[in-house]
Amino acid sequence: MKPENSNITINPLQKGNKVAIAATARKVSEAEMADAVTLLKSWGLEVVYAQGLFEQENQFAGSDAHRVHSFQLVMDDPEIKAIFCARGGYGTVRMIDALDFTGLLKSPKWIVGFSDVTVIQCHLLKNFSYPTLHGPMAFNFTKEKADAESIESLRKTLFGEPYSMVFARHELNQKEQNISGILCGGNLSVLYSVLGSVSDMDTSDKILFIEDLDEYLYHIDRMMQAMKRAGKLNKLKALIVGDMGDMKDNAIPFGKTAYEIIADTVKDYDYPVIFGAPCGHERRNLSLVFGVEYEMKVDDKNVLLSLLNNPSASYQ
Repeated sequence: MKPENSNITINPLQKGNKVAIAATARKVSEAEMADAVTLLKSWGLEVVYAQGLFEQENQFAGSDAHRVHSFQLVMDDPEIKAIFCARGGYGTVRMIDALDFTGLLKSPKWIVGFSDVTVIQCHLLKNFSYPTLHGPMAFNFTKEKADAESIESLRKTLFGEPYSMVFARHELNQKEQNISGILCGGNLSVLYSVLGSVSDMDTSDKILFIEDLDEYLYHIDRMMQAMKRAGKLNKLKALIVGDMGDMKDNAIPFGKTAYEIIADTVKDYDYPVIFGAPCGHERRNLSLVFGVEYEMKVDDKNVLLSLLNNPSASYQ
């Protein structure tokens, strides 16, 4: 897969390829990775653990220096064709500036994850026009945490098979129209946290996707206002909003849902605003590729989101 304005090509996975599971944030156990290993092996892949994957330092998967070293090794290994981040939580921002992406650019590979992994996805897109895959992490490869459609969308995307997602139109959608553009985005809290940093990506003329979980409603408003004031919302091709689950409120209610807060923040812009994309922290977490062009079509009932120029089993 080659993103616009980039010389980077990530080849589809093939049976026999070696893939790694690595931790950038919260600690994990071997038992929590077992389902992921079983699934990836069933796809014909050879699975390896990043060095010291099960290290622990308080809530983290080892110290910052350990996580940097472990992740660096799998990025630099040309035999590894994909890196599945173990889980989210918090911690990726503590290590991002110590990573050297020279080896990754020489031997491009899929980096798969969402939530806290948004830090890496933003950094790679901003600095290298490098595409990444927003989808279930190794921790989520269980029936309780990801449905069959989500796992299949991940497999198809990784192996270069045609895949489009369809989801129902939402009553809060604004200015619906068919558009195409480069997709970017991720977890709203993380996008907010990297504003003004070297990982802060350019959203101009792009389709921006956002999702979040377990935030106070006024935090959602604060983050959306910050994104607006930073100019991240005024020149979009479109805004697509995924899951906004388990939101919290104060004793004195904020008075709007997360979707209503977002709709109100962007109501004066001219681009389409689409709610209800099945991507984020719910069991139905369909895969997206950041850094490549998508086409969005809206009919009377549904929204169709498709990778452009993907008619066969490879991205070229």
